[in-house]
Amino acid sequence: MFDITHFVRTLAIWAIPVLFAITVHEVAHGWVAWKRGDPTAMLMGRLTLNPVKHIDPFGTIILPGILLLFHSPFLFGYAKPVPVNFSGLKKPKTDMVWVAIAGPAANLLMAIFWTAILWLGGHLPGTLAYVATPMQLMGEAGIIINVILIIFNLIPIPPLDGGRVAVGLLPASASIALSRVEPYGFIILIVLLFTGILWNVLGPLFLWVYHFFLAVGAG
Repeated sequence: MFDITHFVRTLAIWAIPVLFAITVHEVAHGWVAWKRGDPTAMLMGRLTLNPVKHIDPFGTIILPGILLLFHSPFLFGYAKPVPVNFSGLKKPKTDMVWVAIAGPAANLLMAIFWTAILWLGGHLPGTLAYVATPMQLMGEAGIIINVILIIFNLIPIPPLDGGRVAVGLLPASASIALSRVEPYGFIILIVLLFTGILWNVLGPLFLWVYHFFLAVGAG
């Protein structure tokens, strides 16, 4: 049975962490691309923290909404990828690595930020106790979504960030072979996800990193 109270409460806790996790991730890609010679994202107005500019109807709205309706313990989503013209970069093969790694690096910084929010919520004076629980819940949500995005995006399968890093670092023959996987990358990921292989492989790593940030924030 649909619980509107649970839906609204969960939405209030997760909306800001999810929106900023995926927005800052994409802005980081575009900003580094701009600094390395490709102004495409900047010229298209994508170097903004306004979430509206980055919303993907399915990844930002429908998918998180479905997870909410089915009482998922955490939310997941994604934004529209910022456009990057890799041939416009100063050193395309090397700069591709920096552009790709910028997204997960931004999520790492946000995980640290939400850890600080979690810690602050637990150390507020008694007069501010009424905001402590919301801060702690939002801090935990921020840690979860950003750790998920870090680990997921570092999978070395194009077009994920880890795949682009691998393409940029591997020798020419291996790089070309891996880049040919890109049209099938999301199909491979969907198969790995629904067969449970993805969680079996990455689940322990996610839990270790998540509990590390949680322990710091609860300290």
